[in-house]
Amino acid sequence: MAQLRNAAQLYKQNSVETASPAKIILMLYDGAIKFCNIAIDALGEGDTSKANENIQKAEKIIVQLRVSLDMKYPVAQEFDTVYDYIYRRLVESNMRKDAEILKDALKHTKTMRETWKEVMRLNHVS
Repeated sequence: MAQLRNAAQLYKQNSVETASPAKIILMLYDGAIKFCNIAIDALGEGDTSKANENIQKAEKIIVQLRVSLDMKYPVAQEFDTVYDYIYRRLVESNMRKDAEILKDALKHTKTMRETWKEVMRLNHVS
């Protein structure tokens, strides 16, 4: 079992190290979505500690997405505004332990992911 876990960790590390910058952004979105879903489930189970941990992971990803923006492009300001909104909703959901607020942040994160995926498609980036 330990060998399988190590192989999975090596695969994951290698996929990140060899990914294009655009693909890394997509992976960040996927991570934020995953952590939001885990937190929503945890809130449903009354596990506020697990919810807190996963919301904080999603918050860190949103911060990373924000700092990765290249502000020389006008669209970056629009992305930054959405990231700011998502981040504030994550913080609020964590403070209130409110799954509905978290679901709103998740909805916007999914929309941003789909937007990014479309940008990648239109620019023939993988």
